Amino acid sequence: MRRTFIAPHVAELPKSGIRAFFDIVAQRKDVISLGVGEPDFDTPWHVSRAAVTALENGQTHYTSNLGTPELRQAIAAYLKRRFNAPFDWRRQILVTVGVSEAIDLAIRAITTPGDEILYHEPCFVSYAATIRLAHGTPVAVETRMEDAFRLTVADLERKVTPRTKALLLNFPCNPTGATLSRADMKAIAKFVLKHDLLLLADEVYSELIYPPKGASAKPTSFASLPELKDNLVLLNGFSKSWAMTGYRLGYACGPHDVVDAMMKIHQYGIMSAPTLSQAAGVEAMEHGDEDVARMRAEYRRRRDFLVGVLNAAGLKTLLPAGAFYLFTDIRSTGLTSQEFAVRLLEEKSVACVPGSAFGACGEGFVRFSYATSYEKIQEAAARIAAFAGGLKKKREA
Repeated sequence: MRRTFIAPHVAELPKSGIRAFFDIVAQRKDVISLGVGEPDFDTPWHVSRAAVTALENGQTHYTSNLGTPELRQAIAAYLKRRFNAPFDWRRQILVTVGVSEAIDLAIRAITTPGDEILYHEPCFVSYAATIRLAHGTPVAVETRMEDAFRLTVADLERKVTPRTKALLLNFPCNPTGATLSRADMKAIAKFVLKHDLLLLADEVYSELIYPPKGASAKPTSFASLPELKDNLVLLNGFSKSWAMTGYRLGYACGPHDVVDAMMKIHQYGIMSAPTLSQAAGVEAMEHGDEDVARMRAEYRRRRDFLVGVLNAAGLKTLLPAGAFYLFTDIRSTGLTSQEFAVRLLEEKSVACVPGSAFGACGEGFVRFSYATSYEKIQEAAARIAAFAGGLKKKREA
C-alpha cells in the first residue's frame, strides 16, 4: 500500500471557506456576486502604463530581494506623508508578492513550535492556517457586534499567556468593516508593550475608511505610534486601495532584524516581487491619491445604499467605517450562515459568503461585499429584500 506523503499539519488544514463556497457559485449562471473581496474598478491607467513602459524599456530582470530602491523609497515617502511614520527604506522595508506573502513571512520569521499568536475573529480566512503552517498555536480573540466588532484590551488580556509571542490584527477589517479609533490603537499598543509582544498589523484597507461627513478622511495606522517602533511589523499592499489585485504587490515594514529575517525566507522561496508590478507600485504611491479618493467615494455611496436596504428588510447591519464589506446579522431568519448563503444563491441568484468562513464566532452572519457596480448592488439588494421577506412570511405563517 502506498504510504501517505502529506504532512499531518497540512492534511488537517481546512480549505478556505470562501473558495469552497465559490466552487458552488461557479456552477451557476447569471449570479450577482457580492462575495469576492476584489475591487470592480480597473487599475488606474496611468498606473498600468508605468508597467507597460517598464516592459517596453526592458525592465524584465530580477530586482533586489528587498525590492527596487525606487519602490522602497516611494513606500517610505508615502508612509511618512500619510501617517507620519518614519521607516528607513534601506533597512526596514521589504517588497512582497501581495500582503498575503508579507503575513506569511512575518509569521514564519518569528514563530517556533509552541509559540502562541493572538488574532481576532471574525477575520481573514488565512490567519489561523498560516500560524499553524509555521507550527505555531493560533489563539482566537472573539469580537462582537455589540462592540461594533472592535478588538478590546479586556478580551486580549483574557487570552494572553507566557507563551504568547505576537498579535496579528486587521483593521479596517475583512470581513466586518470594523475600524479602531486612535484611543483603541493606543490601548492595544500599551497591551503589546506590557507583554513584550510583536504587533503584526495588516492594514491593507487603510485607505478605505469612511469617517462621518465633514470629518477628516486621513487614515490612521499603528505605524503612527512612535512607542511601537521596536514592536511593530506593518503589513500592507496595493490590491485593495489601488485596485491592483492582479499585480500581486505588497510590502512589510518594521525593525531591521525582523525584516531581515523575513527577507531570508522571501529570498529562498520567491527571490523578488514582479519587476513590472514594482514599477506600477511607484506610480500608484506617487500619483494615485486622486484615484483612491474617487473609488473611496463610490464605495461609500454603495455602502450607504446597501446598508439601508438590508436594515429595512429586517437584516440587522452595522454601518461599517472601513473596507468594502458588510457583516450582516441573519440570526433572525432561523437559518445558519451556510443555509442562508446557499438558499440566497439558489433562490435569488445572489452570492454572499457565510460568516462561518471567518471563524466560529462568524456563525449567524453573512458577508456582503460592495466592491461591485452600483447597478448590480441595486438589483442584488432588491432580490435580498424579497428573499428576507419570503423567509419572514414563512416564519409568521
